[in-house]
Amino acid sequence: MRMPHLASGLLLMISTILLGCTDSNTGTPKLQTGAAQTEAWLPLLKDKRVGLVVNQTSRVGEQHLVDLLLANQVKVQRIFAPEHGFRGDHDAGAKVDSGKDSKTGIELYSIYGKTRKPEPEAMADLDVVVFDIQDVGVRFYTYISSMHYMMEAAAEAGIPFVVLDRPNPNGDYVDGPVLEPEFASFVGMHPIPLVHGMTVGELAQMIVGESWLETDRFLDLKVIPVAGYQRDMTYKLPVKPSPNLPNYTAVRHYPSLGFFEPTVVSIGRGTDFPFQVIGHDSIYLTEGEAFSFTPRSIPGASTHPKFEDTQIKGMDLRDKPAQGLNLSYLLAWYQAFARQQQPFFTSQSFFDKLAGTDKLRKAMVAGETEAQIRASWQADLEAFVKARQPYLLYP
Repeated sequence: MRMPHLASGLLLMISTILLGCTDSNTGTPKLQTGAAQTEAWLPLLKDKRVGLVVNQTSRVGEQHLVDLLLANQVKVQRIFAPEHGFRGDHDAGAKVDSGKDSKTGIELYSIYGKTRKPEPEAMADLDVVVFDIQDVGVRFYTYISSMHYMMEAAAEAGIPFVVLDRPNPNGDYVDGPVLEPEFASFVGMHPIPLVHGMTVGELAQMIVGESWLETDRFLDLKVIPVAGYQRDMTYKLPVKPSPNLPNYTAVRHYPSLGFFEPTVVSIGRGTDFPFQVIGHDSIYLTEGEAFSFTPRSIPGASTHPKFEDTQIKGMDLRDKPAQGLNLSYLLAWYQAFARQQQPFFTSQSFFDKLAGTDKLRKAMVAGETEAQIRASWQADLEAFVKARQPYLLYP
């Protein structure tokens, strides 16, 4: 295993930042995102032409990173817009167009449309790329795929790549199947578990250190760590990371309910509580289910969701704390459809891409228990936890 580039420099950077960010009353480190520690990274951008990979979560307090940079006379040459767009107002899967930012006039270059990896000409007039996006720690959340392609493009252009790290709200555990190479896609590019327990900065180091970039060019990677962070902290996001993850409850249920996307069952898209409910119009887990909801079309969040304008019944999970990856919901709903001999999957191939394997779906069809399914991926999880150890930045 190769260690990531600049590992010793990162360790020095961590100790310096932590010493400078302690609470004056307790003497313990205060949590500060990488972006908030401007003294650690603004000097890296002096007199540089900067490309940004940012969205609505890229904030320092109430100020967007773009505005902070412009106020500090940093030359922002181009903004690379990922899924959901620069402003975070696009539906899941909706194409993001290139153009100009209406507020600043800065060029917007879509990396969630016909292009996922920038063309060389989009990198030719840059001196450095900065990535600052809030992730949620789930393999099929596509911001880490966009980061991967931007890292490749930066390596091939011979320019540094700076990650301003942020906490992982699902960083307290590791679970789920490890992706098998034949199921790699934009919703899963790396051989990591569904819930990997790493920040984007740690993952960037692992991508480089494990040679997962499809280039033989060296990447000058710099990570500005979060100060005062421990991975078992409860971290409630100050800005929703995408239109259908509006709060901490949705973020915590997301790993478990994401599996329902390529099925006939609704997980609340088109409501005010997506990824916090489960329902269907005719099949329920218990007769006389009291909870009901009616999905509607919400522009910028859920256009024409499942069961649009139809009242459906199901489960309300808003008061059920999510402590980890919960397979019981998926298995119970699948079995309810199997008993009725009704189709459950709308796309088996997409389900397998989300899972990173076809073994989960086949185990469900075979009637395996949750305990049996979990046992099948334990060896891979243990190997991953060992492999990621050199790249971790936080206790």
